[in-house]
Amino acid sequence: RHDTLVAGMPNLHSHAFQRGMAGLAETRGPGSDSFWSWRNVMYRFALSMTPDDVEAVAAQLYVEMLEAGFTRVGEFHYLHHDKDGGHYGDIAEMAARIAAAAASTGIALTLLPVFYAHAGFGGTAPGEGQRRFINDRDSYTALLERCRALTDALPDGVTGVAPHSLRAITPDELTAVVAMAGDRPIHIHIAEQVKEVEDSIAWSGRRPVEWLLDNQPVDGRWCFIHATHMTEAETRGMAKAGAIAGLCPVTEANLGDGTFPAPDFLAAGGRYGVGSDSNVLIGLPDELRQLEYSQRLFHRARNVLAAPGGSTGRALFDGALAGGAAALGAEAGLAAGNAADFVSLRARHGLDLAGDGLLDGWIFANGAEVDCVWVNGRRQVEGGRHVAREAVGRRFTAAMQALAMA
Repeated sequence: RHDTLVAGMPNLHSHAFQRGMAGLAETRGPGSDSFWSWRNVMYRFALSMTPDDVEAVAAQLYVEMLEAGFTRVGEFHYLHHDKDGGHYGDIAEMAARIAAAAASTGIALTLLPVFYAHAGFGGTAPGEGQRRFINDRDSYTALLERCRALTDALPDGVTGVAPHSLRAITPDELTAVVAMAGDRPIHIHIAEQVKEVEDSIAWSGRRPVEWLLDNQPVDGRWCFIHATHMTEAETRGMAKAGAIAGLCPVTEANLGDGTFPAPDFLAAGGRYGVGSDSNVLIGLPDELRQLEYSQRLFHRARNVLAAPGGSTGRALFDGALAGGAAALGAEAGLAAGNAADFVSLRARHGLDLAGDGLLDGWIFANGAEVDCVWVNGRRQVEGGRHVAREAVGRRFTAAMQALAMA
C-alpha cells in the first residue's frame, strides 16, 4: 500500500559532472567570491575528468535525483572533448556516458548538447580552461546527430539543442543552431549575472533577454535558464513569447546570483520549471522551498507564489511540473497516454497528512518523504533507496578517489 501518489517531477537543468565537486568550492578566497571565481574552480575540475569518471558521477547523481522524486533530467551537456581539447574517436563519447548513466539508473533523459565557441560577447576567443567545451558548426552538427541516435535508443529519450549563452555564441552561430532544433527544446543560459547584462549592453546596446526576444523566434520551445536580471518589459516579453523560465533556486542561492522576478512573470502568464544545475544539493522539496523563500526574502511577504486562499506547496509543485515537462519535450502529470512516471510519498512521524497538506508538509516541514519511484512503469526506488544504489555508489567512490589524486 502506498500513502499518496504524485507525478514524477522533471529536473530541467543539470550539469552532471559538477556533482563531483559539490562542497569543494565553499572556502573563501583572498578576495570576494562570486560566480566568476566559482567558475574558475569548476573549469579546473572539468579538465581532470575522464569518460569513466563522468559516467560514474552522472549515475550517482541520477540515483540521487530519482530518490528525491525527479523522474526526468535535462542534461545541459558541455563537457565534450578530451583533456587536450581534441575530439574523442566518437565525438559524442561524453554524451554516450551520460546516456549510459541514464539507462543504468532508469531516469528519463532529455539530452541538451551545448554549442560553446567563445569566451565572451562578440566572438571572443575561448580561454584555455574552456578547451573541452568548444565546437564549431560542423563539429556540433556531427555531435548533435550522434546525440539524437543515443536518445533514440532510450525509452522516452529526447535530444534538444543548447546554445550555451549569448557570451559563447555569435548571432550567426545562434541562428544556425536554432535552425537545427526543429520542434525540439532550445535551452540557453541568460541574464544570470549583472556582469553579463552589462557586457551585453556594451556589445549590442541591449540587455540579454531584450536582445534575444528581438533577434530570435522565441516561442514555447525555448527555456531561458536563470533569466534572473530582467526589466519589467523583458519579463513581460519573455512570458508573452511563451519561453519557460528554467529556475535553479538552490544553485542560484549558492552562487549569489540574485532573485528571479517570479510574481511579475507569473502575472504575465509565464511558465517555469526547476533544476538542480550545479548539483551541489539534490532535493526536490529543497528547490521548491528555496524558490518560495527567495521570493519571501525579496518581497518581505509570505506565500508569495500561491493564489489567494491556495496552497503554496500545490502551486509550486504544479507550476514546476507543467513548465518542466514542457521545457524537456515531455508530457506532464498522471494522465492517460503519458509515461507512467510517478512517486509515492509517505507521511513522517505518524502525521495524518493528505492532499495539499501533504505537499505543504513535504516541501516546507520535512513532514513527508519519498517511498517509491516509478519511471515508465518500472520501480526504480523502493523504501526510499534506488535499486542500484550500492553498485552505483561503489563506482562513484572509486571515481572520486581517482579524481582526488589527479
